[in-house]
Amino acid sequence: MTRIISDSMYAAVPGLIIGFHGCERSLRDDVITERKKLRPSTGKYEWLGHGIYFWQSNYQRALEFVTHPPDGRKIIHPAVLGAVISLDYCLDLTDARGIKAVGYSFTMLEASLEDGDVLPHNRNRRSADNLKDKVIRELDCQVIESLHEGMRRKGVKPYDSVRGVFIEGTPIYEDAGFFDKTHIQICIRNPNCIKGYFIPREEEQW
Repeated sequence: MTRIISDSMYAAVPGLIIGFHGCERSLRDDVITERKKLRPSTGKYEWLGHGIYFWQSNYQRALEFVTHPPDGRKIIHPAVLGAVISLDYCLDLTDARGIKAVGYSFTMLEASLEDGDVLPHNRNRRSADNLKDKVIRELDCQVIESLHEGMRRKGVKPYDSVRGVFIEGTPIYEDAGFFDKTHIQICIRNPNCIKGYFIPREEEQW
């Protein structure tokens, strides 16, 4: 007899993780002192949908991102903000359930198109290191946001966060299966998942 296990029963990710967010130093300091809050990213090309973005346990990528913003913004004083995060009820794209849910959302979104309508495409910038990277992810963003909207309409418990692994950049050696910009990205939808912020400190010799 096949056991029926709820998709949501094991979707809560236990424990706390560390995330890093690249930003202007003045914003980092204002968030630390609670004068400001991080605002969710709501662009149409966000990789994991709308929310507050962090690099999981990856200070260096957060620093590289804010030092050389891909959208051409000018950051006067690049800084990295650390956060202690609980993913809680997570749409985890490292997990079969999350992958299946997003695939189903695409199928439903495609089926809802009316005559003449088309879905956007994921695409790349011409200046990308690897032309196979698709860093402008309008399709993925729309599919994930459609999933959230469908859950909202049905009155289903919403996801607190979204997590995905991204194979990005160039091979680290010839014929390698490892790429130099591979990372885990986190999108926080429920701000209560962020338990606290900190300014990353340098390691001490002991």
